[in-house]
Amino acid sequence: MERTTLDLWVGMFVVAGIGALVMLAMKVGNLGTYNMSESYQVQAYFSNIGGLKPKASIKSAGVLVGRVIDITLDTEKYEAKVVMSIDKRYQFPKDTFASILTSGLLGEQYIGLSAGGDTETLKAGEVIKQTQSATVLEDLIGKFIYNKASEPGK
Repeated sequence: MERTTLDLWVGMFVVAGIGALVMLAMKVGNLGTYNMSESYQVQAYFSNIGGLKPKASIKSAGVLVGRVIDITLDTEKYEAKVVMSIDKRYQFPKDTFASILTSGLLGEQYIGLSAGGDTETLKAGEVIKQTQSATVLEDLIGKFIYNKASEPGK
């Protein structure tokens, strides 16, 4: 009888541990915090998306307002086409500015939306025209080294 009771407790502990790991994975993947019930899709073109991935967050003023749905290469413009799903509760003006940002120094990348002042709002399927691509750390270091090397007297 003692062996059966011990096996039962070990089994319950293993199930609780697996449940905790699943919850942790959902939290780390940032998948459990956004409800995709009512949303509309917009697009934006970027010359460099860095490490942006599908399901990345879309934030405005630090508030999660949507998710990246799809990333493809537009073969006519040779730019990355990013399709975003934005919650219908949040309506953004047509002159909204989309930029790819990084949370922390080496954290995940997300799209930050800065609302403009236009009275008309973005509709489903429209394109955000004003974008800023991801900042690539290697490019910044290369520019810094080049500027330091080209200073007079060095």
